[in-house]
Amino acid sequence: MSRAADPTGLRSWSVGANVQRLVTIGIELTNDTTHDDEKRLAAESAAGLVESGMRVGLGTGSTVGYFLPALARRELDLTCVATSLQTADAATRLGFSVEPFDSFDRLHIAVDGADQIAPSGWLVKGGGAAHTREKVVAAAADRFVVIATADKCVDRLEPPVPLEVLAFGVAATLWRLGGAERRGVDRSPDGNIIADYTGPIDDPEELAGRLDATPGVVEHGLFAPTLVSDVLIGRGTRVEHRSGLA
Repeated sequence: MSRAADPTGLRSWSVGANVQRLVTIGIELTNDTTHDDEKRLAAESAAGLVESGMRVGLGTGSTVGYFLPALARRELDLTCVATSLQTADAATRLGFSVEPFDSFDRLHIAVDGADQIAPSGWLVKGGGAAHTREKVVAAAADRFVVIATADKCVDRLEPPVPLEVLAFGVAATLWRLGGAERRGVDRSPDGNIIADYTGPIDDPEELAGRLDATPGVVEHGLFAPTLVSDVLIGRGTRVEHRSGLA
């Protein structure tokens, strides 16, 4: 096992001929690495960035499902904010203190997954229908860390882009967007309609501005590079680190 030099302080691990043991986080990977192994690698690396006494934002989704047990094994004294009921329930079962996000204005760190990651640093998030709360938490964090598997890295962003839309006038809002449709899922954690923008994403910044300016759109799943501090990507048997612009 060898560890590549990393001026960021994050670990980029390479694999030997047969088995890699990540001593500091206690997992083993063989050369038959699976998709779940990549999630676990990225999640374990992110858990290593959290320190006792921090206020931590917890995202929503399958990759975060690996992050929570990894964080719990570190037995730190933390105050957590969850972006969905599912995450709150999972975190509480693991012994975390989960607080409403109304008694403090900043978080030390937030960790979440992504559906797509472009070379420009733009993200698409919201497959779990919690992107409004996820964006609020990301913006409130001193450090927003995205964890993902290699398949989430794309040459360019593709539709759909998740939307959270007010129920009042929803048909008019979706018509105004042109190329948007309701998603057949439960409402958002705050009671709004979940929909998807299905038109082209030629320029993520331009589209984000248009969605922001559309009355009735509460929030969308385009996350700008300026929100992101770090991207940790499980790629085979190592973790790739990309620095964000935050």
